[in-house]
Amino acid sequence: MPKILFCATVDFHFNAFHLPYLKWFKEQGWEVHVAAAKTMDLPYVTHQHALSIQRSPFHMKNLLAYKELKKLMKKHQYEVIHCHTPMGGILGRLAALQIRKHEACVLYTAHGFHFYKGAPLLNWLVYYPIERAISSYTDVLITINSEDYHLAKAKLKAHKTVHVKGVGVNTDKFKPRSKNLNKTILGYHSQDFLLIYAGEFNHNKNQQYLIHLMKELKIRIPHAKLLLAGEGPLQANCRLLAEQLGVRESVEFLGYHKDLNELLPLCDVAVASSFREGLPVNVMEAMACGLPIVGTDNRGHRELIQQRQNGFIAHTLQEFASYIEELATNQELKYRMGMKGRNAIMNHYSLEKVMDRKRAIYEACMRKEEKRWIAN
Repeated sequence: MPKILFCATVDFHFNAFHLPYLKWFKEQGWEVHVAAAKTMDLPYVTHQHALSIQRSPFHMKNLLAYKELKKLMKKHQYEVIHCHTPMGGILGRLAALQIRKHEACVLYTAHGFHFYKGAPLLNWLVYYPIERAISSYTDVLITINSEDYHLAKAKLKAHKTVHVKGVGVNTDKFKPRSKNLNKTILGYHSQDFLLIYAGEFNHNKNQQYLIHLMKELKIRIPHAKLLLAGEGPLQANCRLLAEQLGVRESVEFLGYHKDLNELLPLCDVAVASSFREGLPVNVMEAMACGLPIVGTDNRGHRELIQQRQNGFIAHTLQEFASYIEELATNQELKYRMGMKGRNAIMNHYSLEKVMDRKRAIYEACMRKEEKRWIAN
């Protein structure tokens, strides 16, 4: 029975983004192996291997994780190895050097390079040289946004670089609300204007920005409420900031929310405050639910948000607040933008569309076409 190995820093990554692909390989009769830091049991997996892998490229435990991966690959002789996340991508491809010589096909999905236009110089000094060197050990480099694709084609050395539009959104699950549902079932008033952001509380996701936004909106839209779904190391700091700014009653900390598909359609606008994104799933899920998006300026947001078509890119806090106010006072605009976003997801980013693209890539690897391409 042929075997595939999926490698990442933590197994939650696969649970959140890749279950349809694990399932597909299982249905093709393949053994599906996953190697990552173990936090949960995954479905559709034949063997789940716990790694000592850490997020920081400087952590000494990553040397142990590299040795664990080499041992794993030597034992199982995988036909396909698909690496994800920065450290999963680095260690997985290095460990696969020997097995790749025996026709294993090695793929890496860059979910957003840490080096990009406008990135801190340190990111370019640390991550770019590593990725440039290791890219030559990559049969197929998959990028998820246009900026990363053009950068990879120009500066990296993968044998083949392709652009796949994310991991796909289930548009049957994430869809606009039915007419008989309204905000009161969540305990809100019908006139409340609900902003939502789902993401881990960390530096990059920048929820503090949105809490400052609520202070700006307190006078402009008194009935606005910000719903923050997720957990993380900065959640306590954000709660304290909301208290200090006097907007605690307007900010709700929902914690981890597994039913976002039920919550999103009852909201009015999705907001996105991160500094860096590859192609944000939370934004795509909100678009699939018919919400207009207001986001900060980064490559992932620029990829998805067409200015004044399905949302707004804001460059200052005051501009961000003005866009929210415009949507709050113009229901026709809010609906029209939301439907344009929904159509964009249906046409380009749905799970069905992305699965078709990924299946073609996987099938080429399964038939060893990529290895023949390299040999030629």
